[in-house]
Amino acid sequence: MSGSPVAQVPLVVHGGAADIVAFYRHAPVSLAQFLHDVALVAALLPVGQRVLNAATDRYHFTVGFAAAALARCVTVLPPSYAPEAIARLKDDGPVCCLSDAEVPVALPNIPFPRLRTLDSAPNRSALRIPHLPADQTVATVFTSGTTGAPVGHHKTWGSLVAGAREEAQRLGLVPGCALVGTVPPQHMYGLESTVMLGLHGGGAISAERPFYPHDIVAALSDVSRPRLLVTSPVHLRALLTSGLELPATEALLCATAPLPRALAEEAEQRFKAPLFEIYGATEVGQIASRRPARDPLWELFPGMTLDQRQDQFWVSGGHVREPAPLNDLITPYDTRRFVLEGRGNDVVNVAGKRSSLAFLEQQLLAIPGVVDGVFYMPDEDMVGPVARLMAFVVAPGLTPADLDLAMRRRIDPVFLPRPLYFVDSLPRLPTGKLPLATLKAWISGFSQEARRDRA
Repeated sequence: MSGSPVAQVPLVVHGGAADIVAFYRHAPVSLAQFLHDVALVAALLPVGQRVLNAATDRYHFTVGFAAAALARCVTVLPPSYAPEAIARLKDDGPVCCLSDAEVPVALPNIPFPRLRTLDSAPNRSALRIPHLPADQTVATVFTSGTTGAPVGHHKTWGSLVAGAREEAQRLGLVPGCALVGTVPPQHMYGLESTVMLGLHGGGAISAERPFYPHDIVAALSDVSRPRLLVTSPVHLRALLTSGLELPATEALLCATAPLPRALAEEAEQRFKAPLFEIYGATEVGQIASRRPARDPLWELFPGMTLDQRQDQFWVSGGHVREPAPLNDLITPYDTRRFVLEGRGNDVVNVAGKRSSLAFLEQQLLAIPGVVDGVFYMPDEDMVGPVARLMAFVVAPGLTPADLDLAMRRRIDPVFLPRPLYFVDSLPRLPTGKLPLATLKAWISGFSQEARRDRA
């Protein structure tokens, strides 16, 4: 007796040939054009092989991602293009690279082709939207390494689509809403909220990947309304302190790092739009949201539940097909809502008192004049048997005395960082994250340079 047939899920939720799927090079892209571009790229890919999608243009990435899925390829998204990361990919079998720019990786390269505009769009009756098996693995997304070595997690087409639809429902996304993202699509948050939210939330994906404030303003101004800005606390803070006039935007979405409530409130006031925050992890995708300017509680996506097993919480339901553990400290409020206390491995114990690095960083970033900052508890092999909390801060208008006084008003004195370093910038990824290995190497180099300066 054979099992039930596998569900087939469409490539996009858009249905009309003229429906806008993206904005590319200052012009809208129709569904007919998008499907034409996907077919063009799919024909270039080795069927069934893994593909590193290194496209820097978000539309190119989206076309390449969809094309790989149609060619039964698995898109691999490592946390970086460092030689060690690429070597680990090759250890698991053949992998090629799809790129639209020069990428320094030792892999067979498939250049992204030049896209040509259709002479005429086919009518609705002739439009054929491809379908994919819901259980087809389409991506392997690696954790960013903020808490240890990066780990790859397989994603099926069905789970990504379900997550996008849940997110669109939670955000109340209007069909045709332009999605402008400051985070790369190669990251789980960027993949879900700037690519899949377009394909299966009915949004229109902006090809741009703006980084600096004036680029973000330009990217928003280049697409039609309604508009959703998908960003991170680092990019949002830089944008709000830039002094630039902000384009009208219907909503903002933020993730990847703790978001101080004061920053959320300022963003809502300046944009005159609601700001939503997404909670999730590479392992399970996005699972909850909140509007931090109004409510500190997180609410699970529809159909999801949290179950406590000893000291750890597990999530299931919705697009999370099998129960999965969460590595964060959670305090339930009721069956649907919870307080996020911080990561399970970022708890520090000083003089018998406990706090989390995430909480301490939130207090630091909430101080007026602080542009960026991070707390770190060094390993014994870095500083010896007596480890003390250290912090690095970007605050060009503050003195050490100013900052010390402001921190004493917000945190217990036992958690004041010793030492506290003022720096020009932190080595963040484009997502705004600080991978643990990168932070350790940066601190080691920073310490060596400081010792040389003192010599």
